[in-house]
Amino acid sequence: MLRDEVEKRTGLRWQEGDVSQSNTAIVFGTQSQLAAEGYAPAQKPEKAEGYSIAISSKNGETIVAVSGYDNRGVLFGVGRLLREFRMTRGAVTLDASFHIVSSPAYPLRGHQMGYRPKVNTYDAWTPKMYEQYIRDLVVFGTNAIELIPPRSDDAPTSPHFVMPQIKMIATVSQLAKDYGIEFWMWYPAMDRDYSKPATVQHALKEWGAVFEQIPYITAVFVPGGDPGHTEPKYLLPLLEKETAVLHKTHPNAQMWMSPQSFNKKWMDEFLDIMQHQQPDYLSGIVFGPQSRLSLPELRKAIPAKYPIRRYPDITHSIRCQYPVPEWDVAYPLTENREVINPRPTQYANIFRLWDKDSCGFLTYSEGVNDDANKILWSSLGWNPDEKVIDVLRSYARYFIGPEYEDTFAQQLLSLERDWEGPLLTNRNVRTTLQKAEEMDKDADPHVRLNWRFQQMLYRSYYDAYVQQRLIYETNAEDRAMDVLRKAKALGSELALNQAEAILNKQVTNKVARDLRARVFEMAEALYQSIHMQLSVPRYQAISVDRGANLDLIDTPLNNHDWLLDRFAEIRKLPNEYQRQKAIDAIVNWTNPGPGGFYDDLGNPSAEPHLVRLKDPMDDPEHRVTPLNGFDEDPGFRISWVCHGESIYDAPLQMHYDNLDTNATYTLKIIYAGDKSDVKVRCVADDGVEIQPFMNKPWPMKPIEFAIPQSVTSDGDLTLTWYQEPGTGHSGRGCQIAEVWLIRK
Repeated sequence: MLRDEVEKRTGLRWQEGDVSQSNTAIVFGTQSQLAAEGYAPAQKPEKAEGYSIAISSKNGETIVAVSGYDNRGVLFGVGRLLREFRMTRGAVTLDASFHIVSSPAYPLRGHQMGYRPKVNTYDAWTPKMYEQYIRDLVVFGTNAIELIPPRSDDAPTSPHFVMPQIKMIATVSQLAKDYGIEFWMWYPAMDRDYSKPATVQHALKEWGAVFEQIPYITAVFVPGGDPGHTEPKYLLPLLEKETAVLHKTHPNAQMWMSPQSFNKKWMDEFLDIMQHQQPDYLSGIVFGPQSRLSLPELRKAIPAKYPIRRYPDITHSIRCQYPVPEWDVAYPLTENREVINPRPTQYANIFRLWDKDSCGFLTYSEGVNDDANKILWSSLGWNPDEKVIDVLRSYARYFIGPEYEDTFAQQLLSLERDWEGPLLTNRNVRTTLQKAEEMDKDADPHVRLNWRFQQMLYRSYYDAYVQQRLIYETNAEDRAMDVLRKAKALGSELALNQAEAILNKQVTNKVARDLRARVFEMAEALYQSIHMQLSVPRYQAISVDRGANLDLIDTPLNNHDWLLDRFAEIRKLPNEYQRQKAIDAIVNWTNPGPGGFYDDLGNPSAEPHLVRLKDPMDDPEHRVTPLNGFDEDPGFRISWVCHGESIYDAPLQMHYDNLDTNATYTLKIIYAGDKSDVKVRCVADDGVEIQPFMNKPWPMKPIEFAIPQSVTSDGDLTLTWYQEPGTGHSGRGCQIAEVWLIRK
């Protein structure tokens, strides 16, 4: 590994040999091995996987000694040495004063690397590419990888596969064994009903056949749901039997499980089993997405004998465990759920919020869009106190080159800032673009071919293109609405025609074509370099929400489609009066009338009455405070794409003050989101029911309720929405797009 990685970056091929034959030598081994050769370090690591690196002089020779507590310590010590090197063509330098003794804070530091169609990269990789990526992760302290079995919530094959799935899993398992790191399998229980003995016997046979073909397994993790959905009283006995099957071929392998997607009833049942039966076949519990309990709550509820492993989602941006806080709706419409997503400061905060409640982590990932996040988590898993900028500089120095140590690191931070606040006025996006253009222009050929450099350019150009379009299309809609406001003078037909012509120019006269072209060039470059599938028709990705956001690059960022649909409906109305009335409804859509109030929930700049109980930095899972949710659909108003939502049993609240104490008010609501089958209730103040539990209307439409005058007579009003209690899965359901409080 040392020789290969140095040669790639410098062209130098170091040779093994006697130290006396060179003025400088690197020696490495375990503490006992180096001591036997006379290179015992002055300071020794005192913990498994730890290492020391020291530079000394002896008889005119410079000795760089890497001493590991154990074999993994040697591996990680060499990785640290590679990270400290300044490698350029024909030269390697190292600060002569460098020395370190280091051991990991967490015993488990890993990442999922599933070879399956749903990912947007891994399914096209060769064994050589897998080995390189494993090596890249190892250099930053990763000691575990996790793969997925042939049957999961996915298609059985991919047009990109270079070999059958089971063969690749076995190959990567062997690579993990060769490198001496852990190999986990994420193994969902996919059958319908494990209460039936025949189903259990089929599963034992199926899983056993897979285990027999995998040369090396250290642990199996079975999620309680997402996918698979089995009641604990049936799932846990299945795992006991599967553990026995696993031990036939892998006698030391562990069995872990998670209570993901459990509703309250199932969670209570699971905790009762864990607390009173304390099954010995389980080695630990996993805290992942879609958990009704927070990590601290789960740690408190699970007996101390069971370690808890984190399974953080570091790959998704919406509809996920840690959504991007207050994301501008233009981004989910275009870049969507699995975009290239460096979020260094946010994920460092998430890591540190609950760093005392687990034995470590093995992250949830669907490709390499989250590559920088993986390196950050591995680095913090080794040293939680390491500064984010130091991690990013090490990342840039090692993967891009020492000349990019600061500039590339700062660019990753800048990409995170591109997603902060309203995009329309985010000046950082232009700065990010300018820095990307400078690096793009000055990069030499080998840097241009570097896929991590290409990812940075893709995001930088994509962000800038989206912003330019948003400015252009927002202006177009404003001008179209100005025309509609003159409909009484112009006549409905002429007003509609003129407004439609203005809106259609955003389709025929595209803005920022140069940026758009560069995004497409980077997409092609990424497909050629690492087979990243950023388009369904071009690269046969599985879907747009699985990383193929190139296909969404021209999605309208205003109400173009909704308005044109409404224009077509208005033209069918039988008389001018009705047409004018319909146009007036469009123009005054957000107008609640004199003394009224309007909130566009999910739009951070237009939800003044939404109650936020916590800062998202303190509540990144949004277990207490509402989040901005998104559910895109053709023909939606932009205000329907985004919505405010709370999860599980947490309420969503809005508060109004300074109301007219003598007036009566009507509440108008448009519910939204991806869970139309969830019933929602609304109460006012201390429990006055405004809306009983009911399903959200679909298709979406406004519904109205009278607010009793006695509720607003004090000038204040708090509205609280709840979904049916005790839900499981993602916990989503209480999702509201728009709210009008109308004074009568």
